[in-house]
Amino acid sequence: MDGLLLDTERVCSEAFVEVTDAYGVAADRAEAFFLTLVGTSSLVTRKGIIEFIDGVDIDRFVHDWHDVMHRLMAGGVPVKPTVAETIGRMAQDGHRMAVVTSTGGARARDHLGEAGLLAHFSLVVGGDEVTANKPDPAPYLHAADRLGVDPARSVAFEDSDRGVASATAAGCTVVQIPDLRPPGQPFPALGQRSAKDLRGAVFGLGLMA
Repeated sequence: MDGLLLDTERVCSEAFVEVTDAYGVAADRAEAFFLTLVGTSSLVTRKGIIEFIDGVDIDRFVHDWHDVMHRLMAGGVPVKPTVAETIGRMAQDGHRMAVVTSTGGARARDHLGEAGLLAHFSLVVGGDEVTANKPDPAPYLHAADRLGVDPARSVAFEDSDRGVASATAAGCTVVQIPDLRPPGQPFPALGQRSAKDLRGAVFGLGLMA
């Protein structure tokens, strides 16, 4: 969701840099560390920050981080290019769609609602609503089970490497649409396709004429 449908990873990164500055962390170091958190669950993110900032009060840090994100998104939740029209068209054509995200379910639904996208999805599966998080296949298997569909007949669009691994392990056809990632980091060789945006990915699969 973040980085695929919503252009929120950049907001999260900017907010992370701002909050870590108070802990004496240089901006370039904070930006580089943030990239290691992309696609992780809340629990993994919190553990990572505790290891990254010695002696941090993690609850206060996360509270401050979210406050800055809310301020940066005061004008609305940013949507990635081509997403709104592509999702709307897919829904009109009768495709059943779910959001499978590492973000908490309530927060994910709030952001999708603010972005005007929530009504197009039959299901939202948050990272706090499954037994295991990406790269484990559990989130996608859970979504497929809830929708009553075969993962092998489903397509997953993912931005993060963890998401690609999760969807591939679940048996989905996967298209990776990269967002923020460490410079020079190779893409996982898991047989996924790639595209520069959601519209290109959907057209490439012949799902929209």
